Amino acid sequence: MIELYTWPTPNGRKISIALEEFGLDYTVRPVDIGAGAQNEPEFRAISPNGKIPAIVDRSTGRHLMESGAILLYLADTHDAFRGDDYWETVEWLMLQMGGVGPMLGQVHHFLKFNPGKAPYAEARYAAEAARLYAVLDRRLADRDYLSGSYSIADIATWPWISRFEWQGIDWAHYPSLKRWYVDIARRPAVQRGYDVPVHVNDIPMPPE
Repeated sequence: MIELYTWPTPNGRKISIALEEFGLDYTVRPVDIGAGAQNEPEFRAISPNGKIPAIVDRSTGRHLMESGAILLYLADTHDAFRGDDYWETVEWLMLQMGGVGPMLGQVHHFLKFNPGKAPYAEARYAAEAARLYAVLDRRLADRDYLSGSYSIADIATWPWISRFEWQGIDWAHYPSLKRWYVDIARRPAVQRGYDVPVHVNDIPMPPE
């Protein structure tokens, strides 16, 4: 049994989707980051950085913070969703951790929540979002998923793309990424994991 400490954000949804895809038994411990629950000592004992998601694997006693580390742990422990080439999977997982997540997070901060306050930052991060979308689109032009078969790299990346409405993206420029996004959105495990720990909204879908 795995205890999942999470909240409905892209990083949180990575792990709830992964647990659904792996078919693992888990319990949910909501961490309301808007109310500051991530700063409680009990949670900090599991996640010293005070960020969701985090897990406790009661079968091994191991606890882990950082979504990328959790995904690697699940893939290695259960020998699944490793992609056709494991190191390509790790490569694209690291792109999400170091690029897609942080940069799109800045897009959300400046374009969604603070528009008009920092024009330079808005232009900078909007351009970086478009660049990263193009990188992903080119990668997916000749393959179904980021490392061939569906993997933790896709599971990590998809929740950030699911906030495309916050990112000012024109899907007409990214047909391969759009196909990938819609295919993953239709997976039952993704649909279940998206609503953990609470339903916030239906999965956004690009225009047809």
